Amino acid sequence: MNKQKENTGEISPNKQPLFRKANYILVGVGVLFLILGYILLSGGGSDDPEIFNPDIYNKRRLVVAPILMLIGLIIPIAAIMYRSKK
Repeated sequence: MNKQKENTGEISPNKQPLFRKANYILVGVGVLFLILGYILLSGGGSDDPEIFNPDIYNKRRLVVAPILMLIGLIIPIAAIMYRSKK
């Protein structure tokens, strides 16, 4: 007969956690980059729809914000794959 282990919910001492503190810090940094990118992307509207606001095409919205958001997506992916040498 096959004996199956019961899952008691306890962590055995020989198993290491999947993510360490550094992984969570890197994910948090990535989320902060995303939030900063979205903040830089916002704004530029006009109160009157008949008046054109050229601020919608400035460098901050077209270049800086998307780069920060891309970095904010890459950092958590790298954090998930990062494995410490300990």
